[in-house]
Amino acid sequence: MSKGKKVVITGVPGVGKTTVIDSSLEALKEEGVNYTSINFGTCMFEVACDQGIVNDRDEMRKLDQELQRALQKTAAQVIAKIQDNVIIDTHCTVSTPHGYLAGLPSWVLQELNPDIIVLVETDEDQILKRRLSDTSRTRDMEGYSTIKDHQRFNRYMAASYAMMTGCTVKIVKNLDFLLENAVGEMVALLR
Repeated sequence: MSKGKKVVITGVPGVGKTTVIDSSLEALKEEGVNYTSINFGTCMFEVACDQGIVNDRDEMRKLDQELQRALQKTAAQVIAKIQDNVIIDTHCTVSTPHGYLAGLPSWVLQELNPDIIVLVETDEDQILKRRLSDTSRTRDMEGYSTIKDHQRFNRYMAASYAMMTGCTVKIVKNLDFLLENAVGEMVALLR
């Protein structure tokens, strides 16, 4: 039995990562190429619920750091067991008041062993505009230069993840009014 691809797709909030993933999966399905799409945070939450640790998602942020690490590792082990093609939707880094936090620490990378890490990016002013127009989400307000720093730091971290695992790193641009270009590039990568 052949092993499916493990593809990690990341992007800063407001870049349109979910839109690119959903549209790409739809196009691939029409070609008969199937992927299971898993949100890493949701998988962690489900593991925590199964273990009776939390009842709702807000409790996740308040857990002891060691317990969060154990949940991350278990979630990665659950995903690693999937033999089909898998997209892991997660954060490359998380901007916290204390600095950037690695979205894929070593104990997660060792379990997942991804084939490809994709960074979905776009111009910082477009991200800022998208965040301001999205009334369905409550996001931290960041300016142009902070978003630029975050995207740049994601590239550095993706390079370090590639050094640790031997995976490749691909950058897909999701520019305003050119979603079809981003989807086309993602579909070609995932085929």
